[in-house]
Amino acid sequence: MEVAIVILNWNGKHWLEKFLPSVVSHLNPKRDILWVADNASTDDSIEWLKANYPHVELLEMKENTGYAGGYHEALNGIEADYYVLLNSDIEVGPNWLDPMIDRMNSHAHIAACQPKILSYNNKDSFEYAGACGGYIDRLGYPFCRGRILNHCEKDEGQYDEAQPIFWATGACLVVRSIAYHSIGGLHAPFFAHMEEIDLCWRFQRAGFEVWVEPKSIVYHVGGGSLSQTSPFKTELNFRNNLLLLYRNIHPDHRNALLFKRMVWDGLASAIYFITGRWKLFMAVIKAHNDFRAMKSQEQKDSLNDSLGYIPQHELKHLFNGHILVQAILRGKKTFASLNQALFQKAING
Repeated sequence: MEVAIVILNWNGKHWLEKFLPSVVSHLNPKRDILWVADNASTDDSIEWLKANYPHVELLEMKENTGYAGGYHEALNGIEADYYVLLNSDIEVGPNWLDPMIDRMNSHAHIAACQPKILSYNNKDSFEYAGACGGYIDRLGYPFCRGRILNHCEKDEGQYDEAQPIFWATGACLVVRSIAYHSIGGLHAPFFAHMEEIDLCWRFQRAGFEVWVEPKSIVYHVGGGSLSQTSPFKTELNFRNNLLLLYRNIHPDHRNALLFKRMVWDGLASAIYFITGRWKLFMAVIKAHNDFRAMKSQEQKDSLNDSLGYIPQHELKHLFNGHILVQAILRGKKTFASLNQALFQKAING
């Protein structure tokens, strides 16, 4: 069995200097091969890597195509039984990978698995990007066990049970290579943000499951590429959330759901306008314009259509409620405080 640990780098020499040593020191030499896939960096990442870690495998891309495009290209050029997509701003420990690999080895129906993601800067709390497993609500808004909107919970062992989830974070993601390639891999047009939710949703459409294994733990800095207040990040989140729904909702129900989402997006953009956050307001407008331009190309994706569609009322682990209403109007700040009966087909599958 071979495991390819692939770190996607873009102008991240400072992250490589800080965190690559922990990855290298905890490799299993009989199983793991470490790769750095460089997304056309303009700093001296490559020179530093060659000088300090000449035995690390290196892939150099000609242009920056984001997380989705970069990994799509890199994984198409790597052969292994499992791929581990690992952010460059993550610290790992001695037993960070084995529990996930062991679980996937013993359950052939699991296509993807994530660890417990804790904050590097606050190590007793969950980190925003994935926490302890991802979910979406009936309108497609994502949240996590351990993170509702921007509120990250303290880790007190409350989510230490391994279980199936709706999506696993791309910050640290183990995927079964044969399953990954069978559904076409990451969809490059996402560029960044929500591409892993699309991947995990397609895994489910193909009959696989996605899990979290909390015995594996990593520590994530987060926000290494784009800050939470970045207009480009806002644009990607709004655009890609619509793209996610367009690609995965049954065509008979797609337009009705997208209309509801656009109403909510319109409310968000109005708040940005009223509060004087003009760049964020324009980011939402641009996101919708870009989404409309992308739809015609999406209609040509025959591989995506060939997977079939799961009616929304049959989607496992979907939260059949509105997370914005739960969090903002009802004050729900923890995953456990949500009405567990609203998770379709029971939270444990």
